[in-house]
Parts: sequence; C-alpha cells; structure tokens
Amino acid sequence: MAGTERSPFLRGFGRQVKLFRERAGLTQAELGVRIGYSPDQVASVECGRRIPKPELVDKADEVLDAGGVLKAMKEELAHARYPAFFRDAARLEAVAVEVQAYDTHVINGLLQTEDYARAVLGMRRPLMDEEVVEQRVAARMERQAIFAAKPAPLLGFVVEESVLRRPLGGVQILRGQLEHLLLIGEKRNVEIQVMPSGREDSAGMDGPFTLMTPKGGEQLAYLEGQGRSALLTDREEVHTIAARYGIIRAQALTPRESSIFIEKLLGEL
Repeated sequence: MAGTERSPFLRGFGRQVKLFRERAGLTQAELGVRIGYSPDQVASVECGRRIPKPELVDKADEVLDAGGVLKAMKEELAHARYPAFFRDAARLEAVAVEVQAYDTHVINGLLQTEDYARAVLGMRRPLMDEEVVEQRVAARMERQAIFAAKPAPLLGFVVEESVLRRPLGGVQILRGQLEHLLLIGEKRNVEIQVMPSGREDSAGMDGPFTLMTPKGGEQLAYLEGQGRSALLTDREEVHTIAARYGIIRAQALTPRESSIFIEKLLGEL
C-alpha cells in the first residue's frame, strides 16, 4: 500500500466540488483563497487525491452555496483517511461496546501517541506521501474518541513486552508512548496487560487480532497484516479467537503488574 489510492468516493466528492465551483463562477485559485487552500490543493481535492479537513468542507459548502451537500459527506470523508482494508473495521470500532486486542508488533492504534503514530506510519514501505501520513495520523487520533464515549465501552489490550522495548522513532518517542500507556491504563474502563517475553507458554503464536462487540450485535474478530484484513463473523471462528484471548490474558501480567512493569521500563530509558 503506497498510500496514494484514490477511492471512488473521493473522486465523486471532487467532482461535486468542481461542479459547485464552476456554478459559482470561481477559479480554483479564487476558491482556494476563500477556504484557505492553494490552487494546487484545490485541484488535488477535485481530482480525488486530497482529503479536505472537516472545517474546510464546511467553508467550501458555504462559499459555494452547496446547500449542505458537501457537509453531508464529511463522515464518509473521515473514513476515507483510513486505508481501504481498515474502513469497515473503523466503523465497527466506533460503535463497539467492547474492544479487546492482542498486539505483537506495535502499540495498538487506539493507544498510540501522535508522535508514535507518525513514526510508525512514516516507516511503512513503500513510503507513503507525507500528506497521506498526516491524514492517517489525524484519523488514528480521532479513533481515540472512543475513550470518551458514553456509556464507556470496555477496552482491553494485551501487548508483547518486545513491543514496549522497541524504540520506534527514537527513545524520546518511546518514553512519551510508555507514559501515555500509564495514563490511559488508569481509566476505569481500560485494562492494559503486558505479555512478558520470558513466558515459556503463549497462546498468541497465531499472531495479533482484535475482538469487537458492536452495540446490539454479536462479537466479531478483526485480523490484519501485509496491507490486507479480514473481518470474521462466523460464530465458531470468533469463539475460538475469544477463547484464545482469554488464555492470553491469563498468561500475561495483571493490569497492576503491567503498570509496574511499564514504570520499570521507563526507568531504564
């Protein structure tokens, strides 16, 4: 995934902007001045290469007298900032009453600091455009609104010790990330656990996964790797993964033990 994909929705949104702009008798430069974009940026939006920020969509709708047509697309535009393989999962995650995740390579996206997220996304290969990296970082930060949701969802995370020791982006970024984990772990609806590398028995050998339970729905499992993903809905498959997660939790340090462990790691940096 080079990060330069153009979805049909983005192309459609761009055509709508162009139609409204031409109807208003404005050039790309004139529209750009009114909404705070350069002519090249407006052209990128109209071609479906750039995802405008929500506040700029609001301005464009007003400047172009679009009658709310452009504003109505903001939610879908927000999802377009995610890679295509994650968009369905993002929708489910946003309405989940319970999320449980096991991570083996990087800190879970819901727990990442902005600096850590930018470092992780910036080292993807092939390299993504800087603009796409920033879009993905912003989208990842917005996902964390789940921590303020009412009623509060139950959120559980088990992360491998090796992930917590890996200084992706540098030691200072790792320090900030570990401090952030301690803060998030204090929330009553959040449990963060560490799987020590020294465990002789681990149920996590099949790799990372996320379990999500949407409100009023059945639990689902989400798997991701190498730019591909799978949402599992088969009850037997999901039950197997849920049972595996239960074993992983039992093998990991308790949330309190994990906090102490993370504090110890911070002292070593």
